[in-house]
Amino acid sequence: MLASSVKKLKVGIVAGEASGDLLGANLINALRKRVPDIEVEGVAGPQMIAAGCKPLYDMECLSVMGFIEPLKRLPELIKLRSNLFQHFSKHQPDVFIGVDAPDFNLGLERKLRQAGISTVHYVSPSVWAWRQYRVRKIAKSVDKMLTLFPFERKFYEKHEVPAHYVGHPLAERIPLEPDTAAAKRSLGLEPEKHYIALLPGSRKQEIDYLAEPYLLAAKQLMQQHPELEFITSQVNEARYQQFHAAWKKLAPEVPITFFEKRSHDVMAAADIVIVTSGTATLEVMLYKKPMIIAYRMPWMIYQLAKRIVKTPYVGLPNVLAEKFIVSELIQEDANPDAIAKQVNDYLKHPEKVRELVQTFTELHQTLRCNAAEQAAEAVLEMIDKN
Repeated sequence: MLASSVKKLKVGIVAGEASGDLLGANLINALRKRVPDIEVEGVAGPQMIAAGCKPLYDMECLSVMGFIEPLKRLPELIKLRSNLFQHFSKHQPDVFIGVDAPDFNLGLERKLRQAGISTVHYVSPSVWAWRQYRVRKIAKSVDKMLTLFPFERKFYEKHEVPAHYVGHPLAERIPLEPDTAAAKRSLGLEPEKHYIALLPGSRKQEIDYLAEPYLLAAKQLMQQHPELEFITSQVNEARYQQFHAAWKKLAPEVPITFFEKRSHDVMAAADIVIVTSGTATLEVMLYKKPMIIAYRMPWMIYQLAKRIVKTPYVGLPNVLAEKFIVSELIQEDANPDAIAKQVNDYLKHPEKVRELVQTFTELHQTLRCNAAEQAAEAVLEMIDKN
């Protein structure tokens, strides 16, 4: 822990969802270790409030999803941002920290920075992957960007935006050597059986597009390997029922054990994971499981994505490794035959699995930096310089 000249600290902070609430709470606790005389206020969830943040507004007011809901609530969100700007302009903090929620926070950060308040943004938007022009807005909005991935810091340095890589909190929560046997016990699974996990996504549209290829691939694999069984976990009851109905219709003979809100246990218990793109690919990597990334989307959205996405990779393991270390099956390639073929490749070549586990372990170690402590050091270092 580095010494800081900061003896008293006033922090403004805004988080917009549960993951940001956890990051914000950990950061507040890490700052308090260094500066016991700290005052924190802003938009907070239960974990930040428990860490000592005075809530000006409840975090639920920023919990919006999709495209339609934000538009419906746009006047309310604009008024909220204006109220926060007025509050922090009148009661100026030493630093304002926006935790994720870039569509809301970056605009607020820009106004506060113009008013002379130091600003930090914690969790970079995926500007490195698409809509790279946003980096110009970010440069005008933040004094420092705190990134979860090392390649993000390199991107910001290239664009002359001060950035500090702090590591990913999931890399600290998930052990370097996950306990597969314990995960099986917690799920009530047979200890000697081999399981393939099917994780078709957390959104309705993802399951609409991916249930069929996932389930038909499982049907093929069961016919080829009768000893295999399958497990899955959905984010809520609605997605559980949606995927369960698809299973009953398409592949009721396939032995699938269904869970709800147990995705980490399912990943840890599985031998191989078929997973939709997103943060789940990072989680599977941290659990050291060979994976096949499969994704489908509406044709028009895919055509648009091909034109605006600036990275050749979809899955975070490949982005981190800067090469294809796991298969990505996109659109027409995400079909039952291709998925089953990739699973069979893992089953037939255990040496490939061992090599992949070693690579995943090395990547895990690069992400395990004690994120909250690193973030606190970066914030205080910036305040010291100012």
